[in-house]
Amino acid sequence: MFNKAKDMKEENLNLMKKSIVKYFKKGVPMLKKDKKVDIENKPSIIQGPVQGRTIIGEKIAIDGAIRGREDLFIEGSVKGRIEVEAHHLTVGPRGQVEAEIQAANVTISGKLVGNINATGKVKITREADFNGEIKAKSISVEDGAYLKAVIELKREPGKKPVPVVKPEEKPASKPEKEPFTLAGKSSKGN
Repeated sequence: MFNKAKDMKEENLNLMKKSIVKYFKKGVPMLKKDKKVDIENKPSIIQGPVQGRTIIGEKIAIDGAIRGREDLFIEGSVKGRIEVEAHHLTVGPRGQVEAEIQAANVTISGKLVGNINATGKVKITREADFNGEIKAKSISVEDGAYLKAVIELKREPGKKPVPVVKPEEKPASKPEKEPFTLAGKSSKGN
C-alpha cells in the first residue's frame, strides 16, 4: 500500500511538471506587452500598456528611493524620496505619500506629507491633503483642498523683483483748531 501511494504521488508530480512546462512553452498571456486587458471595474489599473508612465497601484507600498525618467502616478503608499526631475508626478486620490520630491510638475489629489521642489507647476486638487514645503514656478489650489504649507515661488531668471514702495513718513498732523471745551468748565482742572 505504501508503494502504491508513493507511485501515485510521483505520477501526480510528473503530470504537474508536464503541465507547467507546457503552460510556459505557450507563453503567459498576462506577461505579453501587446495584450490589452479589459478591467473597467478596477480604476487603479490602467488598461493596456502606457508609454512613458509608471503606475504604483493602491495595493503597493514602497519604502525607499524612487528615481525615474518618465511620469509617475501613485495610488499606493510611498515613503522616502521621489526623483522624476524632468517629468510629472501625480499622487492619485488613494495615494499616500511621505517623501522629499524632485519633479518638473506635481499634481496632488491624495495625501502628501513632505517637501516638493518642482521646476514647473504644483497643482493641488480639492481632494488633496498636503502638509509641507513647496518650491515651484507656479502653484494652483482648488477650493476644498487641505493645505498647510510654506510656499516659495521661483522667479524667472530675467525678471527683476518689483521694488516695494514705502509710503512717505509724515509726522502726525497738528489739529487746525483749538480743542473744544465745554461751557462752564475750565481746562485747568478747577
